[in-house]
Amino acid sequence: MALWGGRFKEDVAAATQEFGASLPVDKHLYKQDIAGSKAHARMLAKQHIISQGDCDAIVGCLTDIEGEIDAGSFSFHIEDEDIHMAIEGELTRRIGEAGKRLHTGRSRNDQVATDTRLAAKALAHDLMQANLHMREALIGAARDNEGVVLPGMTHLQHAQPVLLSHHLLAYYWMFERDFHRLTAAFEAADASPLGAAALAGTTYPIDRVAASYEMGFARVICNSLDAVSDRDFILDLHFACSTMAMHLSRLAEEIVLWSSSEFGYITLSDAYSTGSSIMPQKKNPDFAELIRGKTGRVYGNLLQLLVTCKGLPLAYNKDLQEDKGGMLDSARTLSQSLAVMAGMISTCTFNAEAMRAACEVGHLAATDVADYLAKKGMPFREAHEVVGRLVLVCEERGCRLDDLPLAVFQEASPLFGPDIVSSLDIDAIVGARSTMGGTSPSAVREQMRLVRATLVADEAHLEGISSLVPMGEGA
Repeated sequence: MALWGGRFKEDVAAATQEFGASLPVDKHLYKQDIAGSKAHARMLAKQHIISQGDCDAIVGCLTDIEGEIDAGSFSFHIEDEDIHMAIEGELTRRIGEAGKRLHTGRSRNDQVATDTRLAAKALAHDLMQANLHMREALIGAARDNEGVVLPGMTHLQHAQPVLLSHHLLAYYWMFERDFHRLTAAFEAADASPLGAAALAGTTYPIDRVAASYEMGFARVICNSLDAVSDRDFILDLHFACSTMAMHLSRLAEEIVLWSSSEFGYITLSDAYSTGSSIMPQKKNPDFAELIRGKTGRVYGNLLQLLVTCKGLPLAYNKDLQEDKGGMLDSARTLSQSLAVMAGMISTCTFNAEAMRAACEVGHLAATDVADYLAKKGMPFREAHEVVGRLVLVCEERGCRLDDLPLAVFQEASPLFGPDIVSSLDIDAIVGARSTMGGTSPSAVREQMRLVRATLVADEAHLEGISSLVPMGEGA
């Protein structure tokens, strides 16, 4: 008979046992469950609700059980239903009456909310660490490829030349924002529901604050109904994961394109490539493609929980059993994807000659030629039209703007002079973009200073919150 089976005459149907059990998923939260139970037992003893002897027996046995699960020698049984019953049942089998006192003043409703919040904090913490490693890889690649120029694109068409370091740092800022989304998700989870009991609180004189601080929570949830109903914090983690997965997918897409024969901008390390079972010459960017493909899986986990929660009345409903699998899966997927992407970026070779050669295609100087006329007094819209006609001449002749003789420029507008040549030089074009956030070498050097400063600040922030994750690592 289940631990809750006092008012039942029959055991659950065999067909429902596996269907209703959450143990295959929530057994991964055993450290969180044990940490919560230890804190609860110590609080009960401090409040003289149970004896110190019972508390010591409970805490000691829980430590033994945790060690056995760590070592892989603990046996889980599907009939235990969930991680709470598995641990409490074994505790009671080992220490008898003292084990039965552990659940005083709490419910599985606040217990599972506590476990899940502790797990969400640990997962966010670990993803923040992986995020920092990803950003370090981008900084390293930007530093090692200083001065490399490639075509910047809009609509996947050549637009204006930019520095490769500038391009890579655009992704750095995406992941920097992701770090702060993870921080917000961590803070959303950093509130203790323990003591809310089933939904209405408890009649025992418990000390919720003391228990919450022992578990590393920053605060206590003030409404017992909200405490057991809320899963917003998981959604916050899903949103952070989904946005970061999207950024990884965009970078993965560029790696797939850039490593193709058509682009030839990068050569992937053999360690981050695979071959073909039939075509001996192939070197495929499989891992970039997998990162791109796994993004849909992360999005699906977010949508699953949104749909699960959209029609639930307050307090616990069994639907919420489905909240943890997606959270664990998305965090695991992101952790692996970040590690693989960081490795790919750190070990690939950027082909500077191919990138510079590509800058000779697509009339990348056109905007600067229009700016040349505008700076001499011609309205920009008129200058835009003049240069558009010059591009048409180039298309008809099969040449580049810098191949046109000065006479052709002056025929298009008398404002053109011999100094137009400087407006056609790729390095001069890049160097002229020196405003804050621009692509000039001086602007990118300043940007590098800023990214290093933000990385140091975020590393310090992560170190500061590590003490609030007593489990030390994600579920």
